[in-house]
Amino acid sequence: MKIVKGFELAKSALSRQATAEFYQVSPALKQKLAKLFGTEDPEQAVRQIINQVRTGGDKALLDFTLRIDGVKLTSLEISREQITKAYREVDEELVSALKLAAERIRSFHTRQKDNLCREFTELGLGQLIRPLERVGVYAPGGTASYPSTVLMTAIPAKVAGVKEVILATPTRLNGVVPSPALIAADIAKVDRIFGVGGAQAIAALAFGTESVPRVDKICGPGNIFIVLAKKLVYGVVDIDGLQGPSEVLIIADETANPEYCAADLLAQAEHDPSASAILITTSRRLADEVSREVEQQLETLPRKDIAAESLENRGKIVIVASVDEAIELANLYAPEHLYLVVDKATTYIDKISTAGCIFVGEKSTVVLGDYLAGPSHVLPTGGTARYSSPLNITDFIKFTNLVNLDKVSLRQLAPAASIIARAEGFEAHARAVEKRLQGGF
Repeated sequence: MKIVKGFELAKSALSRQATAEFYQVSPALKQKLAKLFGTEDPEQAVRQIINQVRTGGDKALLDFTLRIDGVKLTSLEISREQITKAYREVDEELVSALKLAAERIRSFHTRQKDNLCREFTELGLGQLIRPLERVGVYAPGGTASYPSTVLMTAIPAKVAGVKEVILATPTRLNGVVPSPALIAADIAKVDRIFGVGGAQAIAALAFGTESVPRVDKICGPGNIFIVLAKKLVYGVVDIDGLQGPSEVLIIADETANPEYCAADLLAQAEHDPSASAILITTSRRLADEVSREVEQQLETLPRKDIAAESLENRGKIVIVASVDEAIELANLYAPEHLYLVVDKATTYIDKISTAGCIFVGEKSTVVLGDYLAGPSHVLPTGGTARYSSPLNITDFIKFTNLVNLDKVSLRQLAPAASIIARAEGFEAHARAVEKRLQGGF
């Protein structure tokens, strides 16, 4: 991991790129894109996919799944029988763990709903709250299976009252969705499951096909093709955000355990070669010890090559003079996961203004947030925590304003409304309100 010394150098080293730029397009991928789509540009390829799915429906979905993933599907939707079979193929320990995670995620978002989502009507004005009718959630496949993402997206939607939750997730090469993902969907009470992934899945959810229903909003993380597809269909549907590669920023002082710090850095690095694992510390001794620990722990990881590439590309250890400097850098960087491992860590929480999720103290490892602490692990990345929030209840509801004025209010407000209308050049507006006064109100 690269070591950076000093606040000013660190500010430069932690500068941000656009989300899609975090993904490296390898020569092999460019060659594949050129062969399949006649372009090396991922965005141009995604545009082609979206346009063809929009016009070609199921046939285009099946064709792209075969061409891109090498999977020949005979059916897009997952049957109840396949879900039942999945339970027979998974250890009961995993089923129990997923149920525990679901219980905690449901409980957290129920408390959030009770605290945030209240209707009101006062003096003829009000706010109505309605859940979205149908939401599409995406769970990645590829290098790993993510039943946790199914829980973290579908459960908040269900708690919010969404009537129909549709899951899209890629199959393995044998055309089968991994059993843990199917079980998670069942536990989360997902209504329908489609075994299709990539940009073609996002297009299907956005526009609908003969089999896949059109949704109102698409949620969930994914690779560069998912990010680009969500970006391009925004406006046709709503999206939750453009989540890029996973990232963690740890702020640690001399009291931190270097073994734990290294383990949490590696836990994020093993997600993806484009993931970011960063340590900011006030202790040169800790920096050296964490660096050694990372190298030692890395050797025994099954996903060693992925984690090593991530650390080589984006891993950093930053040494600063104080915890306050570290927090200032963190606020500039706006990390997905911010982990505070310093003396009296809770006293620094109020100083943090930009982070997807804050983890406080060595017992609050980021991994628990990934799986079952309770809040959704779908978090803003790429610096978007400056202005956006984690996936939550408000992603799945819409607010409708209510105006129900009486005669007294009309007479009080009408003259000012007429004046403003004419100032803007809208005579019909002014007359519309004045006619009510002339009519006896």
